[in-house]
Amino acid sequence: MYTNGMSTAPSSGPATSWRRPVRKVLRNWRERHQHPFNFWIHLVGIPVAVAGVGLLIMQEWYWGAGALVVGYLLQFLGHRMEGNDVGEWAAVKRLCGRPYVSISPQWQAKSTVAESPRS
Repeated sequence: MYTNGMSTAPSSGPATSWRRPVRKVLRNWRERHQHPFNFWIHLVGIPVAVAGVGLLIMQEWYWGAGALVVGYLLQFLGHRMEGNDVGEWAAVKRLCGRPYVSISPQWQAKSTVAESPRS
């Protein structure tokens, strides 16, 4: 429906065009972080690593480097608990044509069982 030459459809326009890719990224991120420890440790590790970038600019270099190391270490520990590769490492492996574990096998098995049709 058009009013004054403008569409009134709720899903049209640039204001909503960013939602679909953001939802896809968040869905993929959540699928790779299903273990509760991994999920919650990322909620700590990601802000610490991001703060490390700011600290590299605003403080002495060792504060920023330390925050980056601690933030990534927390995320690495979470992925070890989950049983899959850290996102950046999986991307490097994918670019090199090497095998990588995107989603932990423990969660793949459960989703396969849940999606299989019943006889």
